[in-house]
Amino acid sequence: MKKVIRASVPRLNLDDAFEQKNEIARAVEDELEKAMSAYGYEIVQTLIVDTEPDERVKRAMNEINAAARLRVAENEKAEAEKILQIKKAEGEAEAKYLAGLSIARQRQAIVDSMRDSVLGFSESVPGTTAKDVMDMVLVTRYFDTLKEIGASSKSSAVFIPHGPGSIRYVTTQIREGLLEASAAN
Repeated sequence: MKKVIRASVPRLNLDDAFEQKNEIARAVEDELEKAMSAYGYEIVQTLIVDTEPDERVKRAMNEINAAARLRVAENEKAEAEKILQIKKAEGEAEAKYLAGLSIARQRQAIVDSMRDSVLGFSESVPGTTAKDVMDMVLVTRYFDTLKEIGASSKSSAVFIPHGPGSIRYVTTQIREGLLEASAAN
C-alpha cells in the first residue's frame, strides 16, 4: 500500500493530492485487490481519510492562502475607493451644475425686476428715459455696495473715488461693461 501511495503522490502537487484522494484510494484498492485476491480476500472499498503534509508545507500553504486573500481584499478595497471617488466627483459636478443654474436664475430675476422697475418708473415720472432710470439704479446699487462693504466686520479698507463726478464715471463703467458683455454673448 505504501508503494502505491509513494508512486502516486509524488507526481502530484499538494493541491492535486488533496483533490485527488479518491483516485489515490482507487489505485490503492486495485493494488490491494491484486495482492489479497490470492488469499481469498475481496477488497470492497479503500478510503483515504486524511492527507497530512509536513508542518513546513502546511505553514507555506497557509501563507500562500493568506497572501491570496490579502490580494483580493486589497483589490476590493481599491475598487470601493474608486467608486467612492467617482460618486464624490459626480456629486460635486451635480452641485456645481445646480449652483450655476441657481446663479443664472437669480441673475435673470434681477434683470426682469430691473426691467419692470425701469419701465414702471419711466411711465410714472414723465420726461424720464430708461437711461435716466438705469443711471439712478446703478448709483443706488453703488451706494448699497459701499454700505455693505462698510458694514462688514471682516472687510479690509477699500478706497473708492467718491465725488459727484466719480459716480458718473462709475455708472459709465458699469454700463459699458454690461454692453460689452451683451455684445460678447
